[in-house]
Amino acid sequence: MDAAEIDEGRERWAKRYASAAKRDADFTTLSGLEVEPVYGPPEGTGDPRMARIGWPGEFPYTRGLYPTGYRGRQWTIRQFSGFGNAEQTNARYKMLLGAGGGGLSVAFDMPTLMGRDSDEPASLGEVGHCGVAIDSTADLDRLFDGIDLGGVTTSMTISGPAVPIFCMYLAAAERQGVDLSTLDGTLQTDIHKEYIAQKEWLFPPEPHLRLIGDLMAYCAEHIPRYKPLSVSGYHIREAGSTAAQELAFTLADGFSYVELGRSRGLDVDVFAPGLSFFFDAHIDFFEEIAKFRAARRIWARWLRDVYGAETERAQWLRFHTQTAGVSLTAQQPYNNVVRTAVEALAAVMGGTNSLHTNALDETLALPTDQAAEIALRTQAVLRDETGVTNVADPLGGSWYVEALTDKIEAEAEELFLQILALGGTPAEAGADPAAVARDAMADDADRHEIGPVTSGILRGIEDGWFNAQIAESAFTYQRQLEDGTKHIVGVTELTNTVTADLEILRVSGDVEHGQNALLAERRAGRDNAAVERALADIVTAAQGTANLIEPILAAARAEATLGEICGALRDEWGEYRENAAI
Repeated sequence: MDAAEIDEGRERWAKRYASAAKRDADFTTLSGLEVEPVYGPPEGTGDPRMARIGWPGEFPYTRGLYPTGYRGRQWTIRQFSGFGNAEQTNARYKMLLGAGGGGLSVAFDMPTLMGRDSDEPASLGEVGHCGVAIDSTADLDRLFDGIDLGGVTTSMTISGPAVPIFCMYLAAAERQGVDLSTLDGTLQTDIHKEYIAQKEWLFPPEPHLRLIGDLMAYCAEHIPRYKPLSVSGYHIREAGSTAAQELAFTLADGFSYVELGRSRGLDVDVFAPGLSFFFDAHIDFFEEIAKFRAARRIWARWLRDVYGAETERAQWLRFHTQTAGVSLTAQQPYNNVVRTAVEALAAVMGGTNSLHTNALDETLALPTDQAAEIALRTQAVLRDETGVTNVADPLGGSWYVEALTDKIEAEAEELFLQILALGGTPAEAGADPAAVARDAMADDADRHEIGPVTSGILRGIEDGWFNAQIAESAFTYQRQLEDGTKHIVGVTELTNTVTADLEILRVSGDVEHGQNALLAERRAGRDNAAVERALADIVTAAQGTANLIEPILAAARAEATLGEICGALRDEWGEYRENAAI
C-alpha cells in the first residue's frame, strides 16, 4: 500500500475515532507520558503490509473491531463458574459480580451436559461435580435468584442439550418478569466441536443441526440481542490441536453455521451478528496474539466474499477467550498463576471481547473462593495497572507478529482446502479456499444440502479425520516434552519445590442426595398431564418441519425435566455412536 492510501486510511480512522464514545480515563503511561490511541507507519510512508493490517475498526479488522480499541469499551470479565447445586452456584455468582465480574458464565455438571436427569443411573456420582446440576426450570429460578436476567449478560456453556436449557432460561426470565426480547447473552450450542473434540453429543449430526437452525431462526425473530451460537475452538485446542488447527477447525465450524442459516432462508446480515466465538489462550504468547488477529481477518473476508455479508456487524468476529486449562499443572500449582496471567495478557493484546481466567487449582478440583478471587484479580491488574488498554492493537506492525499472523492464516487456509475436499470440492494446493467455496456454492448447489464447508465437516466427522489430525498434533507435542525439546516448569524441569499440598474444593455427596430429593418433590407437585402433553407436542414437531423452540419452551414452563425432553427426542432421533478409527 502506498503512502497516499495509508494516509487516507489514517484520516478515515481519525474521523471515526473522534466521533466514537470513549471512556473517561487517563491514557498516559505510569510515568505520565502521553500515548496515541493507535500507531501506524509514519505519515508519508508506504508499507505493503497495510492492506492486510489496516486500521482499527476497518475491514479486514486485523487490528480490532472498534476504532477506539479498549479506550472505548474494555473486555467483559466473565468468569466461568458452576458447582454443586443451584444455591451454591448462586452464591458464587453474587461473589463474582460483587468482585468486579461483568457477566455470568454457567458451567454445568456432566449429567446436565449429557441431557440426563440427576436421578438417572448414568448420573450416579457425577451430580454437581464439574458444574452445577440443572434438572428443570425451577433449578434456574434458584440459580439466578436475586440476579436480574434482564440486566446481566449470561453465557451458558452447553452444546448437546443447549436448546432445552435455553428454553428453561427463557422460562426463568419470564418468571422474573423480564421482557424476553431484551435478553442478552450467549449459548454455546456448537455441536460440530463435540464430534471433533469434546464428545458430549446426544443425537446424530443432522438432528442437532436442525435444532441449531431452529434456534437461530427463533432468536433472529424474537430475541435479536441474544447470541444463539458460540462457536468453540477452546475444546479443540484443549484436545491437543495446534493453534492453526484450532483456528481453521473453529472458523470452518462457523462457516458451516452460516451455511445453515442461509439454507433456512435467513438473511446473513441479520443472523451473522448473533454468532460469536470462544477461543483458547495458550502459553505461547505471540502465537496466540497472531491467531486472534488472523481469526478476525479470515472471518471478515469469508463473510463478505463468500457469504455476501454487507454490513460491518455481520463481518465482525466477536470472541470470548479462556486461558488454557490444559497448560495448568498439578505439580507446583502456584506456577499456574503466572501461566494464567501470561495467557490472559495474550488474549487482551489480541483484542478479546470477554475473558475468563483459570484458577490455580483447577487442574485438581473446582476453584475455591480464594483461587477464584486471584483469577478475577488477575484480569483487574491487567486492566487497571498495566496500560494495555491505552492503545489499540499495540503490537500491530511488529515484524514478528505480522509475519506470524500471515503464517497462521496460510496454514488455516490450507486446512480449509482439505475440509472442502472432504466434502467433494477439491482444489489445487495453494488455491484461495474462499474462492473455491464461493464457486462451489454457485455451481454445486444440489450436491451440498447445506453448503460445501458443512459437507466437508460432516464427512470429516464420520471418517475420523479431525480426530486423527488432533491426535497427531498431541502426540508430536508429547514426544517433544519427553525428548526435552519443549519444557513445562515443575514437570519436566525444576521439579524440586517447597510448595505444600493445596486445600481444594470438594463437592459433598449430600449435593446429589439433595438434588434427587428436590427432583422427586418437583415431579410429584407439578401437573404431570400437562408435562405429557408438552412432551407429545415436542415429538410431533420433531416428526415434521415445525420450529421446535416453542414446544420445548412450553415443556420447560410445565417443569418437564431435561432428561424427559432429551429422552423424547432420543426416542425419535436415536443416539449417535462414533465410528471406530483404525
